[in-house]
Amino acid sequence: MADIADFANDLVQERIDQAMAARSAAKAESTSHSLLFCEACDDPIPEARRLAQPGCSQCISCQSLSERGIRHAR
Repeated sequence: MADIADFANDLVQERIDQAMAARSAAKAESTSHSLLFCEACDDPIPEARRLAQPGCSQCISCQSLSERGIRHAR
């Protein structure tokens, strides 16, 4: 026979499931599109990179330089 603690646990689990579903939906909507061309050097960004790193704005070379703190010369 279920008691009040069982009902409370079921309610909490339901709320957690709802929150996780809402978070997943929001994350999917917030994913931005990758640029086709690098914002630093204007070279095309390979499709594999755009798919692997959604929202990327730089090619791999420029991103590496950026992470090292080196400014790319156009």
